[in-house]
Amino acid sequence: MWSLEALGRVRLSRYFWMREFLYSEIGNFHGIQNIPDDPDLAIARGRAFCETLLDPLEETFGRIHVRSGYRSATLNRFGNRNRLNCARNDNPLECHIWDLPQVPVAGASIVIPWFADRYAQGRDWRDLAWWLHDHLKYSEIWLFPKLCAFNLCWRPVPARRIDSYIAPRGTLLRAGADPQESLAQRRARYADFPRFRGLART
Repeated sequence: MWSLEALGRVRLSRYFWMREFLYSEIGNFHGIQNIPDDPDLAIARGRAFCETLLDPLEETFGRIHVRSGYRSATLNRFGNRNRLNCARNDNPLECHIWDLPQVPVAGASIVIPWFADRYAQGRDWRDLAWWLHDHLKYSEIWLFPKLCAFNLCWRPVPARRIDSYIAPRGTLLRAGADPQESLAQRRARYADFPRFRGLART
C-alpha cells in the first residue's frame, strides 16, 4: 500500500522524482486530490517517460520546468468538464493520465528555460520542434504560445506527430510522415543549440 509521502519520494530517473509530477494547480484550487489509481503503473510509465525524454533534455539544456505532469482520471475529467485546458479522458492525444490500463502513455507540459528566453526574443518555435524530432523518441508534441511550453508524450510505439498553437498554427508533422524540411535544413535551424547529451534516437 502506497502512502503519498512514499509515492512522492519515488525516483523516476536520474533527474526526476514522482513528487514533481503530482502538483496540480487545478487540484489545489478546487480541493481535488491528484493521486494515481494505480501507482505502480503510473511509476512504470513515468519512469519510461523521464528516462527516454526528459533526462536527455535536462542534460542538454539544463533545468527543465514541469508545468503540468501527471493527472488522475478524476482530476482530468473535472478539468475537461470545467474548460480548464484538459482534454477528454478518452481523447487519443491525452497524455497526462499515466495509469489507464488500456492506454500506454505518459507525458507532461514542460518549458525549456534556455529556449523560452530565445523564443521571447522572436525565435521560431519550429527550431525547437525539429531539434526534438531529430534527437528524441517522442510520440506526440503540442506547442503552446506562452513560454513555448509544449506537451511531450511517451508511448511504447511512438506516433511521431507534431502540432502547434503558435503561428503558423496546425500540424507540422503528421504521424508516419516524412519532414517537409531536409535534415540539412533542420540542422541549420538549431546549429547554435547546445551539444546533445543523452541517448540519440535510432
